[in-house]
Amino acid sequence: MYAETSLVTSQSLLVYRAADFVVVEGVAEGDSMSFADELVMDDTYQMKAEAKRARLSLVMGRRPRTFTVDEGSPLGEAGRRVFLDSCITLMVPDGSTCELLIFVEIEEAEVAEIYMLPLVNLIPDTDYRLVGIDRVNPAARLAEVACVSFSRGTHITMASGEQRRIEELRVGDRILTRDDGPQELRWIGQTTVRASGEMAPVVIRKGALHNQNDLLLSPEHRIFVYQREDKLGAGRSEVLVKVRHLVNDDTVVLAEGGFVDYFQLLFDDHQIIFAEGIAAESLIINARTHPALPAGVTAGNAGRGWHAYRAYQGYEVGERLLSGLDTVALLRKASGAA
Repeated sequence: MYAETSLVTSQSLLVYRAADFVVVEGVAEGDSMSFADELVMDDTYQMKAEAKRARLSLVMGRRPRTFTVDEGSPLGEAGRRVFLDSCITLMVPDGSTCELLIFVEIEEAEVAEIYMLPLVNLIPDTDYRLVGIDRVNPAARLAEVACVSFSRGTHITMASGEQRRIEELRVGDRILTRDDGPQELRWIGQTTVRASGEMAPVVIRKGALHNQNDLLLSPEHRIFVYQREDKLGAGRSEVLVKVRHLVNDDTVVLAEGGFVDYFQLLFDDHQIIFAEGIAAESLIINARTHPALPAGVTAGNAGRGWHAYRAYQGYEVGERLLSGLDTVALLRKASGAA
């Protein structure tokens, strides 16, 4: 289990208030999106034009699907309980579907606020018909957001120094890790998802951080940087940064549209490996990600189930420290590259 639970069970989600998603046709016309027990199938919703997404920072509780609002969260009141209620499936006029997760914030046994986490972008003035309500497995969908993933075509550094495309890897291959040298790959996951919203890949363009090719990662993926000089003001030379915080619409961008093939790489221990020359983390099994994994997938030589805490997990640089900075340029300079 983890030595510092708060470092590995917090999650920041870009959500809408449910009040901004309103029934425009159906039984509950005029009502906003709510928790599962109050919804009516086939009602049609639209997003208000003025709706804006904001961050909801949550700390995972001891019971499944329970959280508390984290200190400093832009939304919610710190310490309040939040429950992951359901996964909603919506259909647009062309017949395609999308999903969103419903979170309910509680104050003294009463509903204080309801939030929606869309897994694709919602567009104002578009009809979304309610066609599915899943009360059983929403945790698995949330876990998919937290599972760090590399895209098809990514070159991974093998123990021999070979650069091999991720889709060509096999279980048992030996991959170079930053901390433990060559390590055997224990499991490979693969998913294909819409490249939209929380699942749209972040592209670190060729050369941005001295990478030889574009590197596409899931938004929650963290890269590891050794700073020769502490340009970020982190108070240490080694830092982990989520790639979503690197987006500058220039050298690092979101790749919206179409679909993306994601791959997850699992080792006995959580590792820092090398993708297109950039140090990036492998999949970690913890309370956030475990619901997304197939039955029987565990970590550790002793089958301990979850990955043990590693010291560098405390090196993550938060969004507040990075706000207003050209983080990519600073990291490039800090790493001592030209």
